[in-house]
Amino acid sequence: MPKLPPDRRCDRCAPGLPRGAVPPGFSRRGLLSLLLTGLLMGLSAQVRAEALELARLELQRSPEGLLLNFDTRFDLPGGVEGALQRGVALHFVAEVRVLRSRWYWFDRQVVEVRRTWRLSYQPLTFSYRVSLGGLSQTFASLPEALRAVQRASRWRIAEAGVVDDDSEHTVQFQYRLDAEQLPRPLQIGIAGRPEWQLAVERTMTLPAER
Repeated sequence: MPKLPPDRRCDRCAPGLPRGAVPPGFSRRGLLSLLLTGLLMGLSAQVRAEALELARLELQRSPEGLLLNFDTRFDLPGGVEGALQRGVALHFVAEVRVLRSRWYWFDRQVVEVRRTWRLSYQPLTFSYRVSLGGLSQTFASLPEALRAVQRASRWRIAEAGVVDDDSEHTVQFQYRLDAEQLPRPLQIGIAGRPEWQLAVERTMTLPAER
C-alpha cells in the first residue's frame, strides 16, 4: 500500500492544522503545563492510595459483645511531621458502623462508635504523648508513638445482645487523620494537599451464626 505524502498524513491526523502547529488557544508551554499537571495529579492519587495501609481488620463475637481488631501502617509525611514538631497536635480517628441486613427494607444501623487518639510533641522532654480518653502515655520516639495510635485490640464496638447472632450484618470501618481538629488557619493552608489526606476505609460482612 503506497504511503501518503507527509502533508497529507498530517492533515488526516489534525485536519486544518499545518504540520507541527499547536491548536488555537494553546501555547507549547501551556500544553506542557497541562501534561505535567495531569501527571502530578495521577502521582498524588497514587501517594494517597499508598500512604496508609490497613494491614489487619478482624471481627470477633464473644460473650462480652462484638470485638474489633485493626492494625494500620503509615509514616507521617514531611509536612505533617513538621507541624507536629512545631506544637500542632494530631488527632487520629477510628469509626465503626454496624448495619443489620433487612431484605424487606433498608439496612438498619445498630451501632456507631468512634475512638480518637491525640498525638502531641513535648519539646521540653523531646518526647511524644499519646492520649486516648482520659489516659495518656509518653514515648521516647515518634515511631513508638505512632504504633500506639495505629492499632487497637479487642475493641468492644457493641455490647452483648446488640448485634443479633441470627442476622447478617455489614460493618463499615474508617480510620483517618482528622483535619477538622487542626487549628483553623492550618486547615485553610493545607486544603487540597494530599499529604494531609491520610485515610482508609473498609467494609466487611459479619455473617449470621448458624
